[in-house]
Amino acid sequence: MSNNIDIIFIHTSEVSSMPAWVAYKEVARKRGALALELFAVESVPAGGPASVPENLEKHLAYQRELESKGTLVLAGPVSNAAGDMMEGAGLIIYRAASLAEARAIADADPMHASGARTYSLRRWLINEGSLTISVGLSTKTVSLS
Repeated sequence: MSNNIDIIFIHTSEVSSMPAWVAYKEVARKRGALALELFAVESVPAGGPASVPENLEKHLAYQRELESKGTLVLAGPVSNAAGDMMEGAGLIIYRAASLAEARAIADADPMHASGARTYSLRRWLINEGSLTISVGLSTKTVSLS
């Protein structure tokens, strides 16, 4: 059995000598990485100051629906670059079968559908890391760290 790993490189005006996504995903798997593909949405305010609060209840209901279906992995606000202020930006991580499916999910978010926020969407390959989940059986508590 050969342990050779082939990488297919692409060349565009923005990125040179980087492997194609699918090729890299296979390389990551072959080297033993998790290679779990998720989809990352950076959502930022686009409308007037009142547009986000006006859509918040519907947005949160949509997020709960996605969570119950197993589509929403993580979501929440992010700070400004200095880390000391809220900017109204958020990060949302989806499970989806494809980039097109992830885009449809993001498009259907009431914040995006109403124009209160715009978003950028990227594939995210999870290779390393850890999560700790603690379940207290007698206390009926769960914590994630």
